[in-house]
Amino acid sequence: MKTKRILSTIFSILLILSLSGCAAAAPIAGAMVLAPETGYAAATPTPTAPPEESTVETSAETEMIPLKDAAATLDPPDVFEDFYELTLIPRPSHHEEQVRDFLVQFGQELGLETVVDEVGNVIIRKPASPGMEDLHGVILQAHMDMVPQKTPDSTHDFLTDPIDAYVDGEWIVADRTTLGADDGIGVAIAMAILQSDNPALGPIEALFTVNEEDGMDGALGLKPGILQGDTLINLDSEDEGVFTIGSAGGNYIDIDASYDGVEMTEGMTAYAVTVSGLQGGHSGMDINKGRGHATKLLVRLLRPTAAEFGVRLAQIAGGDAANAITREATALVVVPDDQVDAFLQYVQAYEGIVQSELAAVEPGLIVTAEASQSEPAKVMDAETQRLLVDALYATPQGVLRMSNAVPGLVETSTNMGIVNVADGEITVTYLVRSSVDTAVDDVNEMIASVWDMAGIDVAYSGRYSGWNPNPDSPILLLMEDVYEEMYGVQPEVTAVHAGLECGTISATYSGMDVISIGPTLRDVHTPNERLQIDTVKKLNDFLLETLQRIPAKEG
Repeated sequence: MKTKRILSTIFSILLILSLSGCAAAAPIAGAMVLAPETGYAAATPTPTAPPEESTVETSAETEMIPLKDAAATLDPPDVFEDFYELTLIPRPSHHEEQVRDFLVQFGQELGLETVVDEVGNVIIRKPASPGMEDLHGVILQAHMDMVPQKTPDSTHDFLTDPIDAYVDGEWIVADRTTLGADDGIGVAIAMAILQSDNPALGPIEALFTVNEEDGMDGALGLKPGILQGDTLINLDSEDEGVFTIGSAGGNYIDIDASYDGVEMTEGMTAYAVTVSGLQGGHSGMDINKGRGHATKLLVRLLRPTAAEFGVRLAQIAGGDAANAITREATALVVVPDDQVDAFLQYVQAYEGIVQSELAAVEPGLIVTAEASQSEPAKVMDAETQRLLVDALYATPQGVLRMSNAVPGLVETSTNMGIVNVADGEITVTYLVRSSVDTAVDDVNEMIASVWDMAGIDVAYSGRYSGWNPNPDSPILLLMEDVYEEMYGVQPEVTAVHAGLECGTISATYSGMDVISIGPTLRDVHTPNERLQIDTVKKLNDFLLETLQRIPAKEG
């Protein structure tokens, strides 16, 4: 059985590498799963029906218990109590100071060697149990930051407020915000291992990185030689029982430009035009689900309005995270008084069109135009408005290429995550992903060419490496055996169309043995994010058993 599993995994990986590079896809929607019995990569079909509603939205059917009251009753309690402590600490990307201080204090209070490196990563080292010093050193890795997303009616301040977390049946959820289980639960699991008094563990390092979600600064800034272990277990995957051994690379595209506004003429009325009610989602794991993108829908609406109704643009705001599919976008426009009725009829008709187009995946989509209480002092001149709206409308969004080798496998995508236009300033951020490095370069040039026609330059940042699968990985083979022994089923082995720090870290530490695992999360990077409680125990028990079976170094 073990030989068949190894051979089939090798066949699937080599097939993918030979035809499409390090292929990547989400394991739930359109995932590439390495099928151990057939030796072929089986694709989980992408659902065409709307995803099931979030537990947050159906919580009336179950009792919502504050995580503060429930944490100690959940199993394993140390993991959930640590996770609860993390929900109290504001930690959006680029603002990890408080959680870093918390982890430093945590390590020091355990009497463990605790290091903060140049970029702010925290490394805590737990020495081997007596007699276990010769085992391979294991690094447990998770990121400190979280994606800050909330519903329009939420007043949550991610820089100051704790996450309001609840147990809702079999899930942990948050009140109208992201939960931060991506990757707070990974941090909590690593903390619990550091706290463990298990007498049969080799040397353990916990690596807690900064700003994974918006640039991978922690992984990119990690210096050679600071890590002592040779096996890295990343705790940032989102499906229990799925082992990730490959991921996409990518980079950010940034547009920063300015323009001169013109005075608003008389006889105009200001309106706020909003596209909302979309599901959003992770721009890697959910990019192939066919969901609407609020900013793209908004600029589609706006494009003909200047010529048809004399509409002038003052502001656009859509999205606040490059790696989240935009759920809501708003434009502040001014409309000639004699065109208001026609414009409002156009907006209403447009709403019906896009609702019909996206009914299967976006049942909550609405498009509104409401009179604004404040009129803008200035608007864009007509030519700047045309160039900007055309550039936003013309740039690609979503899946650009699927794997030729494996149906359902995303190879290349792009996401327009942030658009802010106001007061003479234009800011746009894209996140490009691909398992093929040259495809990233191609998309970069594609987007740059669009903005070049608008006379605006682009800049590239945060390039990170893809992670090539290794079917001969010793930690993979060990974990496959342990999982099957514990649970009687074989785990799935896959690659994801998302950026994991594994690729960047293994590029710095060549020869490091790397794998990614995690409990089950759903709808990450959205206010519907939720963590399945029972999968945490299953993952934690499995991880502890694996750590107890880490072999000694040869020689």
